[in-house]
Amino acid sequence: MEKDELIQSIRGGLIVSCQALPGEPLYRPEGGVMPLMAEAARRAGAVGIRANGLRDIRDIMARVDLPLIGIIKKNYEGSEAYITPTMDEVDQLVDAGCPIIALDCTRQSHPGGLTSRQFLAQVRAKYPRQLLMADCSSLEDAVMAAQEGADFVGTTLNGYVKGDTPLDGPNFELARQIVKQVPAPLIAEGRIHTPEQARAMLELGALAVVVGGAITRPLEIARRFVSEVEKAGTAHG
Repeated sequence: MEKDELIQSIRGGLIVSCQALPGEPLYRPEGGVMPLMAEAARRAGAVGIRANGLRDIRDIMARVDLPLIGIIKKNYEGSEAYITPTMDEVDQLVDAGCPIIALDCTRQSHPGGLTSRQFLAQVRAKYPRQLLMADCSSLEDAVMAAQEGADFVGTTLNGYVKGDTPLDGPNFELARQIVKQVPAPLIAEGRIHTPEQARAMLELGALAVVVGGAITRPLEIARRFVSEVEKAGTAHG
């Protein structure tokens, strides 16, 4: 699918992040769970999927015919970036046929001491036609990523990078600034807990919105409910 066609296919829609990491209830070493999540998302009307790891990515693409944003989360000693942090992960995702590859484009360092600008420039030079999404933390990140050729920018890592101000919900102000000042389309992501918040992101100009934890992570969803229920118990105590 060409870039313009893909943009039109996801415009104004919901992308569901289908991920489970080791230690989470839905994680299975043999896989099989996330493709079911992706199928549920497709039936609900989602326009795309975001997924982590080659096994789940391949299985999801075999089951669901939707644009996919692929990542590989990997920690390297001495590196702060962990979302598709090196060319090795990029190569694997390209070989798997990922329509869009997302990578850390924040001020966090990449293995080998590379900055995100340097790494993104290398990826773009090696794969000039590959669609890339920059997972950003700030307006500065998004501006830099667009300058280096990222096709999409996301608010994915806002609040998760050292020095950020943690928020309980999505950073609407950051999204608003990116829409106004960055030429690359915004795919809004990060702590979007409700359908109303997702709609608000689209109404302020995001191309599409990614929701993960509020849909595909039952442990996180249940914890949110338990937290509120316990507040009621405390109030009556």
